[in-house]
Amino acid sequence: MSVSSQPANEGGVTMRARIFSIFGGSIGNLIEWYDFYIYNFFALYFAKSFFPNSSPTVQMLNTFGIYAVGFLIRPVGGWVFGVYADRAGRRAALSLSVTLMCFGSLMIAVSPTFASAGIWAPIILLAARLLQGLSLGGEYGASATYLSEVAGSKNRGFYSSFQYVTLIGGQVLGSLTLLLMQTQFTGAELEAWGWRLPFVLGALCSVFGLYLRRGLVETTEFLKVSQQKRASPFAELLKHPKAVLLVFGLTMGGTTAFYTYTTYMPTFLVNTVKLTRDQATQISFITLLIYACLQPVFGWISDIIGRRPVLMFFGIFGTLCTVPILTALSGTHDYLTALLLSMSALVIVSGYTAINAVVKAELFPANIRALGVGFPYALAASIFGGTAPLIALSFKAAGNESGFYWYVTILILASFIVYVVMPDTKKTSLIDRD
Repeated sequence: MSVSSQPANEGGVTMRARIFSIFGGSIGNLIEWYDFYIYNFFALYFAKSFFPNSSPTVQMLNTFGIYAVGFLIRPVGGWVFGVYADRAGRRAALSLSVTLMCFGSLMIAVSPTFASAGIWAPIILLAARLLQGLSLGGEYGASATYLSEVAGSKNRGFYSSFQYVTLIGGQVLGSLTLLLMQTQFTGAELEAWGWRLPFVLGALCSVFGLYLRRGLVETTEFLKVSQQKRASPFAELLKHPKAVLLVFGLTMGGTTAFYTYTTYMPTFLVNTVKLTRDQATQISFITLLIYACLQPVFGWISDIIGRRPVLMFFGIFGTLCTVPILTALSGTHDYLTALLLSMSALVIVSGYTAINAVVKAELFPANIRALGVGFPYALAASIFGGTAPLIALSFKAAGNESGFYWYVTILILASFIVYVVMPDTKKTSLIDRD
């Protein structure tokens, strides 16, 4: 696959060329999110290797504390990679982000345990997660910008939804990896050494992702502005304060709900619903697979009726149904009931996840798009999304687990207010003006 600087969507671009660009831009996204999410899926097995002599809840608190720190570094990644993508190109930023993720996964795969390295074990784990968080902070803005720019205006919602298809696909692959390993290894084997294998696989897949991304074509929108004289990135971003605030506001509720019903859900199903690890993994795999398939459907709907109605669907039903769904989940021990409730929540969240990338990209001009999308999103995701599992466990440890349900509801309500007052970006898209 040759590296090309030709634009991906010059006038008259063939459907085949567009689909290839979407695939090439998406598959690396899938690999990066697989690398990032397997930390969560295998946390139940490796927590005691880094934090021994603690209760299971305290072990998970420590483990998800490091998980949250990986999110806290994401705004730095959003800024650094956003500037890089707007100056050096979308393809260059995407290639660099997958390279950093490869190193982070490899570090976790070979990291020593507390028994052999003492305090250095969790420090190395933390360093690896910081590297992955930096990578992922840059990945979102660069990939959202790339996919939105290579998609034609008529089907932009549909094509850009594949960012979350592959993002969720990373979770599906992580869940499938755990599901398969649970059938091949005992719990003791997974706790002793088996948890390292998926991180080795993730590092190897990242090399393949780098190969694909180096062959991507650059977008027309970037090539048009690449030679323009520009002010500093901060000065450029300050020209669009309303758009920056909109990105932050529309993200806060959606990212909290997303990480609650995906990343934290397997732990919730084990610790609160009292399902077995295997049952929780099965539910996660089934619901995430269906969830991934829903993204293009919601993206296609947004191309027909607009972005704002789809976001409001999430805002309304997320506000009304979060407490009832989580309360019902906490009160059941039935496998099928837990599966249906988890799936119903993800249907609601699809109203946000399927189109949030394109909505953000449509708010900014090409010369500042990757930074404008990536930085405020990463800031909101680090504050609200990455901390969701930690906050949930903190409420549980304090004996007030239902308080977390209301916390999620309030954040979704806040985002719903943003959806009510914001314009429909399908009608005001700055990508079309490029």
